[in-house]
Amino acid sequence: MKKIFLIILFPILFNNNSFAQLFPTLGGQRAGISTAQFLKIGVGSRASSLGDAFVAVANDVSALYWNPAGLVQFDNDQIMFSHNIWVVDINHDFLGAVYHLDATNAFGIALTSLSTQDMPVTTEVSPFGTGEYFGYGDIAVAVTYSRKMTDKFSFGGTVRYIEETLDKLKMRGVMIDLGTYYWTGLGTTRFAVAVSNFGNQLAPDGKVVLIGKREKSDWQAFSPPTIFRIGFAFEPYQTDDNKITTSIQLNHPNDNSENVSTGVEYSWKNIIFLRGGYKFNVDEQNYTLGLGVNIPIRIAQCTVDYSFSNFEKLGSAQRFSIILGF
Repeated sequence: MKKIFLIILFPILFNNNSFAQLFPTLGGQRAGISTAQFLKIGVGSRASSLGDAFVAVANDVSALYWNPAGLVQFDNDQIMFSHNIWVVDINHDFLGAVYHLDATNAFGIALTSLSTQDMPVTTEVSPFGTGEYFGYGDIAVAVTYSRKMTDKFSFGGTVRYIEETLDKLKMRGVMIDLGTYYWTGLGTTRFAVAVSNFGNQLAPDGKVVLIGKREKSDWQAFSPPTIFRIGFAFEPYQTDDNKITTSIQLNHPNDNSENVSTGVEYSWKNIIFLRGGYKFNVDEQNYTLGLGVNIPIRIAQCTVDYSFSNFEKLGSAQRFSIILGF
């Protein structure tokens, strides 16, 4: 009887309508209330292929974005470049470096940019273009410090300067990230908490000329895309040659519904990596896939990663990352 009940209940719970009723998109009414949206685009192919469930893993240089406390979760100094072919022909790039001052202190710097091709200017009277073009671009520069307080607890912080440019308008601001990382002592279980993009409201500077030579220079201010993340990770299976890492993460953004990310990574001899992830209650996004390979070279340990992120209507995003460890 129990088996029959489960067979009937399973498809009911996991069809779209029933899932939406059990897990409503509470907070969806907050969509569109924050600015600097490029800061919400994840960094690194490895983290992306794990469904962005990375704050409790965060053991490579991409921790500069995900959790500043993760900089002391690995020993070697690293440099990373990541190129993201984002949706609708948007390019998103990240360059970061981490240097370990000693066994308990680490320092990092990061540069993030988002750019698009120039687009034609259109007006009410020239809907097909005026012959002029405008550009859009974002940039963020960050400095991170991380310290291992004990053999189980680490803490880190980031100060980030951002600049967003839309034609003649520029928006500037300073934000901070804070992160913690804790090993429970029960096997390889650990959990982490991170708050990203916390700061004052931002408003553009600049003036535009509208139809009729009207000028506008007063702009509304919006909050940055602050997000609170709490994650849990552990290795359910681990030998000398094989290792499986699993991670689950609760995300609480200030401009949308709460959502959950999950990810799993299989490692063979720390050379070949297969990864997958899934996002629950995230607009448009769902599953992610990826792979990586460690390539020892003479001057450094080189890791090359690739990830694929599926979007329900917008297509897909692909990331390529290279990490050099010294």
